[in-house]
Amino acid sequence: MGAPVPAKSKPDAPYLSQLVGGAFRDAMEGQLLRQIRTGPVPNHLAIIMDGNRRFARDHGMLIKEGHMQGKETLEELLNWCLEVGVKVLTVYALSTENLRRPKDELSELMALFAESFRAIAVDKRVHEHHIRVRAFGNRTVLPPEVIEAIETAEKATATYDGYYYNVAIAYGGREEILLAIQTLARKVQSGEISPEQIDAQAVANNLYTANLPDPDLVFRTSGEERISNFLLWQTAYSELYFADVMWPGLTKLDFLRAIRSFQKRQRRYGN
Repeated sequence: MGAPVPAKSKPDAPYLSQLVGGAFRDAMEGQLLRQIRTGPVPNHLAIIMDGNRRFARDHGMLIKEGHMQGKETLEELLNWCLEVGVKVLTVYALSTENLRRPKDELSELMALFAESFRAIAVDKRVHEHHIRVRAFGNRTVLPPEVIEAIETAEKATATYDGYYYNVAIAYGGREEILLAIQTLARKVQSGEISPEQIDAQAVANNLYTANLPDPDLVFRTSGEERISNFLLWQTAYSELYFADVMWPGLTKLDFLRAIRSFQKRQRRYGN
């Protein structure tokens, strides 16, 4: 009799499934990237990062861990935007309504914000690509360490104009418009301008986003389909895209699908 033939080892089923799934995902990403590179991409992408807490709950995590996972997703998002050529990125990090959340959660969030702004100030990608970092919102309600971290990031990137990365923190769209109206009212009161000189451009010039283009695409995660007081003036003619995925679970494939969806639309600007 001959020597027994060794039995062929069978690959672990879950591992094989991951390999196949990973290969399929990579192929889809590659295909979408090739398509995206043949058309226009959003010059200004605005993101409503929603679903950190629900992601944490669904995965048996602490809320803090959901926010930390969301921070990692944001790190990846910056890479994806650079790869496809998005020039302006504005993310909705904390709304004025979010300030009513439990004190413990807010304390953890503020520590995460301070850490993130300090990190972005020395991020190699920021300095290599000349990314200007700015924060939009009511800073007076933020802890001193967050304000200091924001100022550090803004100062470190103040001369850059290659790309723009904006973080809306303690931000509300209605509040932003009210501030612009109040500024214009004071100018009328002082005689600097007349009421007739107040037009759409005058309002735009007094918003946080003055000198930036309006968003071409607003992308919201978590399955919710609303703007939630985000860039109300600026998004009058923006394209909207809603995804069911929670923010911490967002993948590059999800991102590319949103960009590709934008490319397939015909923008009319009310015409």
